[in-house]
Amino acid sequence: MVLVVIDYKTRKVEIAGIIPQAHGDWMKQIARNLTDPVDGFLKDKKYLIHDRDPLFTEAFKEILKAGGITCKKTSVASPNMSPFVERFIRSIKYECLNKMLIFGEKHLRYCVSEYISHYHEERPHQGIGNTIIAPQPQGDGEIVCHERLGGLLKSYRRAA
Repeated sequence: MVLVVIDYKTRKVEIAGIIPQAHGDWMKQIARNLTDPVDGFLKDKKYLIHDRDPLFTEAFKEILKAGGITCKKTSVASPNMSPFVERFIRSIKYECLNKMLIFGEKHLRYCVSEYISHYHEERPHQGIGNTIIAPQPQGDGEIVCHERLGGLLKSYRRAA
């Protein structure tokens, strides 16, 4: 299981956790991590929109509430109520994971990490004006190809 959170305004994605089988105690720790006052992903946020998965327990919601986060549950069978995260899941599956043979949790973590870096630093996003979330500095040199995951993910930019 890969738990993903996304900031709707910036489209920045964070992998909250990866575990073979999620359980309540793990979800409580994830809630504590997300609401950490120093570097939690939900720092300065007001809402968390989540689906109806039973992993989002009352204990999970109470930890978020203590951190100042209001939980909003989506309607039954309504993926259109969280379109950005649904689109991210579709993108990571289509562009990366469905094209790989994953050889364990460590390999999955590596593949997801590389895709997240590509998603933030190299991939333009149509919903935010075809801009890149965290672009790398551009030089004035010739155009060079940057590859990730053995050439599965490619991007082009000017060399320094």
